[in-house]
Amino acid sequence: MATVQDRTSYWDQAREQGFDLSWLSKLEENVAREDVDDFSVNNTGRVQGSIPRGNVAQFGAYTFRTKSEVWAHNLTKLYQEFVTRQWSSATDIPWETLETLPDDIEAAECQLATFFTQVEFVASDVPGRFISTMSPDYHEVRLALLAQVMDESRHLDVFRKRALANGGGLMRMTDSVSDVVGGGTDNAREFTELSSRLHITGEGNVLTLFRLGEMMAYNEAEKMIYRRCAQDEARHVAIGVLHLRYMNEFTPERREEIHCYLDEGESRQSTGAGGENPAGRNQLTSEALAVLLGGGKDKTDEGQKILMAIRQRQVKEYFQRLKSAGFDDRIHSGRVHPSLLEAYNAAP
Repeated sequence: MATVQDRTSYWDQAREQGFDLSWLSKLEENVAREDVDDFSVNNTGRVQGSIPRGNVAQFGAYTFRTKSEVWAHNLTKLYQEFVTRQWSSATDIPWETLETLPDDIEAAECQLATFFTQVEFVASDVPGRFISTMSPDYHEVRLALLAQVMDESRHLDVFRKRALANGGGLMRMTDSVSDVVGGGTDNAREFTELSSRLHITGEGNVLTLFRLGEMMAYNEAEKMIYRRCAQDEARHVAIGVLHLRYMNEFTPERREEIHCYLDEGESRQSTGAGGENPAGRNQLTSEALAVLLGGGKDKTDEGQKILMAIRQRQVKEYFQRLKSAGFDDRIHSGRVHPSLLEAYNAAP
């Protein structure tokens, strides 16, 4: 059995050879933080908070190394909500409640499910491209986007399952895959551009529909899908609102740039270009929604009236996001797209 003297001698030799326990003193520093460096010099892939090593190659060519390009307050809390609200399309949706539907209702449901399958593919694919381009020192942003990718992948899965589960199958894709959410998100060159288009405009429009999903659901399975997806989508929208709020506070010189992103998003939201708004002027999805909301192909006139109210609700919630992010001056100044202002004023 080793004696105390033997162990002491062992540790003395280890320290002489470079063994160091000073890393234990770092434990109290690993807490949620806001005092993040404005610029990251970390090009080694070293995770934030870990102790640097001088013999590591500089292999990380991170595009985004400035805090103001990606940061938002409270992302740690938001991420914790992400991970505690995970669910499964296999075990948390009561698929047994599906029953045979009239052909026109089932076809409309499958068309809408096909659209959402496509939407969620893009909404996971595009943000995923930005994660590896951000410095590890801004890991809170990375974690939030990784959680969004997980959510969107689950949404893709659940809507695909719904399209196939009742015998209908996947229907026609929308006009443009790259423009399906937020308009031009696939061509976004940096994170603020992406977030303005995706989280504020595109995801916000989808969130309104998810929140009102029970109006177009015909069984408990569909109701549960919309409830679960709405909870997730609200967090995705929060990423964008929190980021723009931070940008507004700390980089006011970029406000006009952000306004231009919002100009484009509003134009597409108004015209339906690219088909990013399922409740907009995209023929495939608006017709499907009218059938579902009205209760059948022969009741689309009533469905169109409800659809108009949903469009108005989308505008009201978009204006609320602008206000929360600190960009509601575009409403008061008249910069907002005229058709959206008209819809807002017409809303009950």
